[in-house]
Amino acid sequence: MRGSACIVLLAFVFLLTSGGFSQSGLPPGTYTSTNKKAIKNFEKGRNHYENHQDKEAEHFLLKAIEDDPNFAEPHIALGYLYMERKEMEKAIEQLKSVVSIAPKYFPKCFYDLGLAELLSGKYSDAKSNLQSFLGTARIPQVLKDQANFYIKMADFAANAIKNPKPFTLVNMGTDINSADDEYFPSITADGKLLMFTRNVSGKDGSLQEDFYQSKKTGQGWSLSIPIREVNSNGNEGAPTLSADGKYMFFASCMNIMGNYGDETRKGFGSCDIFFTQISNGKWTRPVNIGPPVNTANWETQPSFSSDGKTLYFVRGLETKGGLKEQDIYVSTIDEKGNFGNPVKLGPNVNSSGREESVFIHPDNQTLYFSSDGRPESMGGLDIYLSRRQADGSWGPAVNLGYPINTVNDENSVLVNPNGQLAYFATNRSGGFGGLDLYQFDFPEDCRPQKISYIKGKVYDAKTSQPLSANIELIDLETQQTAVKSFSDDKGSFLTVLTSGKTYLVNVNRQKYLFYSDHFNFKNQVADYTKPIILDIPLQPIDTGMTIELRNIFFDVDKYDLKPESNAECNKLIDFLKTNPGIKIEISGHTDNDGNKKENQLLSENRAKAVFEAVVKGGISADRMKFKGYGDAKPLLPNTSAENKAKNRRTEVKVVLVG
Repeated sequence: MRGSACIVLLAFVFLLTSGGFSQSGLPPGTYTSTNKKAIKNFEKGRNHYENHQDKEAEHFLLKAIEDDPNFAEPHIALGYLYMERKEMEKAIEQLKSVVSIAPKYFPKCFYDLGLAELLSGKYSDAKSNLQSFLGTARIPQVLKDQANFYIKMADFAANAIKNPKPFTLVNMGTDINSADDEYFPSITADGKLLMFTRNVSGKDGSLQEDFYQSKKTGQGWSLSIPIREVNSNGNEGAPTLSADGKYMFFASCMNIMGNYGDETRKGFGSCDIFFTQISNGKWTRPVNIGPPVNTANWETQPSFSSDGKTLYFVRGLETKGGLKEQDIYVSTIDEKGNFGNPVKLGPNVNSSGREESVFIHPDNQTLYFSSDGRPESMGGLDIYLSRRQADGSWGPAVNLGYPINTVNDENSVLVNPNGQLAYFATNRSGGFGGLDLYQFDFPEDCRPQKISYIKGKVYDAKTSQPLSANIELIDLETQQTAVKSFSDDKGSFLTVLTSGKTYLVNVNRQKYLFYSDHFNFKNQVADYTKPIILDIPLQPIDTGMTIELRNIFFDVDKYDLKPESNAECNKLIDFLKTNPGIKIEISGHTDNDGNKKENQLLSENRAKAVFEAVVKGGISADRMKFKGYGDAKPLLPNTSAENKAKNRRTEVKVVLVG
């Protein structure tokens, strides 16, 4: 149910049993019983409840009913007490007694009974009692709105049960699960590293949240092991990995000692988001990412996008009475590596209830999250998806359906990179104890966009030593950066590609010539089973070194630069600005088709077009020259269409290193 609904419910606890009965049809100061013993026990029960002594309250309320079974007030009180304890069957029994004994005096019990039935999955009965409530007189507007909301929920849930999704849960086994709770899974874009939270039981009965990881082994997973560099004597939870598994964001919360489990971890609120990265094969000491993401409020459950620059997370606005709101926010990393001011996602994602367990799929187009604030619900927290629209906004929330969602709370869903499998935590029977991680085949209509990925190694072209380098993917159609990443100290990298785009790939490092390439998924579906594997030798800057500009495009027999070439020209401009002592030659080349003189002139004009674009970008003309070679310098014999395409190219050669 909605968070606001909880407040409405609790506000009515004992409101009708407080002596005045302003909400009943009884005269002030009277009860539905004249049995003095029953009234005395009821008032004792009420006093115990107000002092949060629930066991004693239940005892005296039951004694009051034993003294007078037709005494409505203790039935009402027990109904509320059991609802708070989520003992819905007991609550239903008590509230049914009220509508049987005194429906005229306590019409709101139709509402309470309907809500209890809704939260028990008795959708038809819930709708009937909620409609009976709406038929009574003088209903406060807030309750009328809530009743109509719950009727819509009952209709949705009943229809969902009639149209179930295919759903077979498979426990992930003892290599992942234990007698403790496991939840909040995260996975790398190649599907080979799984990380999750385990609530570890201590010998003294204490609980502590720590991180564990497991590696893919054929069809299964290796025995999960703790991540000792990150785990502390505090709580770590909700890890999210970058696509390549080199970055991790996670939530850490204050323990009973008022710190984050490590004296070096400084916090801003009750829970903050921290960051760590792989260096020399180990996770670095976690650091608080600080403002503006972390505040005096409650920040948790981060999800880092595959573009390497966007962080989604849950923020709870805290008051003295607890959490006032709980919504999903997003923050984008700027060119200097700083997080921007978080933006609260719109009403298609956030509701008047609570949102949590946000997960952005590696396709960067599909958002999964849990919410209890929507009428399209089975009751409690349900899992939804929202798809990115053409204008960048998020589309309407779509319930994943029954039986993925049930009358119970469902959250922390993870959809694997190829979109075919999903994982989530549940404490269903047959597990190994508490919450276990399960997997299931994900329904077709809930799946994200298809993706593939580039995986490779960057190294020095002369020494073959691995290099750490910057890697950028640019959407050639929009000229916008799609992904920012890097190769690690072993030279390895992984970045995600989605269908429907043509990508420029740029790899650069100081004191080296940059590498460029492109991959066209515009008119084909990305195939996750066929990743692109690249070896990228970077040339140290030296006189005579040459690179090919593979993202310079012309129409056939034309020398006007196509708009898709702008990103490559900008990369060349950036390179020359970073290395002000370098002078270059820009050269054009053709295949051997057609007239040699015309080919030479075409190649020269194409080189000139690039030259002029770079000059326009702020580079002095005296640092460059251009030349056309026609078909004089082929890379390959002009014996096939494929070879001829490779011979038609634009190159840059270093002619002077200052």
